[in-house]
Amino acid sequence: MYEVVKRRRNILLKQKFFKRNGGLLLQQHLSSNTSYFETIKMFTSKEIEKATDYYNENRILGQGGQGTVYKGMLTDGSIVAVKKSRMEEGKKFGEKKVEQFINEVIILSQINHRNVVKLLGCCLEAETPLLVYEFIPNGTLYDLIHGQNEELLLTWEMRLRIATEIANALFYLHSAASVSIYHRDIKSSNILLDDKYKAKVSDFGTLRSIALEQTHLTTRVQGTFGYMDPEYFRSNQFTEKSDVYSFGVVLVELLIGEKPITSKQSDEEISLVSLFLLSMQENSLSDILDSKVANDGLEKEIIAVAKLAKRCLNLNGKKRPTMEQVAMELELIKASEEGNVIEGSGDEESEIDDIFESWDINPSCSMTRSTTTDNLT
Repeated sequence: MYEVVKRRRNILLKQKFFKRNGGLLLQQHLSSNTSYFETIKMFTSKEIEKATDYYNENRILGQGGQGTVYKGMLTDGSIVAVKKSRMEEGKKFGEKKVEQFINEVIILSQINHRNVVKLLGCCLEAETPLLVYEFIPNGTLYDLIHGQNEELLLTWEMRLRIATEIANALFYLHSAASVSIYHRDIKSSNILLDDKYKAKVSDFGTLRSIALEQTHLTTRVQGTFGYMDPEYFRSNQFTEKSDVYSFGVVLVELLIGEKPITSKQSDEEISLVSLFLLSMQENSLSDILDSKVANDGLEKEIIAVAKLAKRCLNLNGKKRPTMEQVAMELELIKASEEGNVIEGSGDEESEIDDIFESWDINPSCSMTRSTTTDNLT
């Protein structure tokens, strides 16, 4: 009788979690659109527990502000990444939040791009919603840039290819998907690398979708220090150009090989963006380039990418290129042996001066924050 009562209690608890996490709403969407059946798989909590060895600590792939990611193996032998949400643990979803979460699950399941991590399904029977993604084996771009992997040299050709793949993925999310999608937390640690070291944009914990006629969304500020668009920080209005700014920081990381907050050429920690813009203003970019980039890359290609990064980092979002323009220019640089690329209009020196003046900072000023991995809310 004890076992029967225990099983019955577990069933009721799973039903409670399923309803609270939006399971009924998702079933309604599935029944009204049969095409979703092919893209969204509903996993049971038992399947996920078995796949992750009951959330064994040895299966943890990574942890962050949005939750914990576990490596799992399904019964058919396929390897997956299971993301267990942290921010909702112990809290009840409001009706609007449940609807937003389910809509985002549906949207993510429809994304089909070779440079975006594929969402395979979800589990709503657990206390917190679980998302199941394809498993990407070779870690993050952050680890590749800043790690000490002597077996794999991050060549200029590889950096340029990865940058182009990220840009194409963001262009797809912004313009080519069924609805416009803003990632809102682009950074090198959210770029995964597959078995052939091709880039895959991941971690859509702060993702927001918007109607096609909208130009921005107003939210509480979320993002990662060092990558966040200053314009968004001031106005709380996130636009597609805010993702462009964050991508510009990643471009600078690939060029210089330093973290967004760096102590390069100084005992104090300074903003990598400030250091980069100052070097562009003083025509001394070669002094701070990653040695692998300087030795391996063509000068014209490096300069073209640096100028593109500088345009992405313009404080005025309207003056930044779109991700479509960024992707096209990177494709041109990658395809051309001479590194020819269409230049942005305007006086570049005055643009950099405008950025510094608008920031009202000394480019070499010290920064009080010492970590780049913490999320800022």
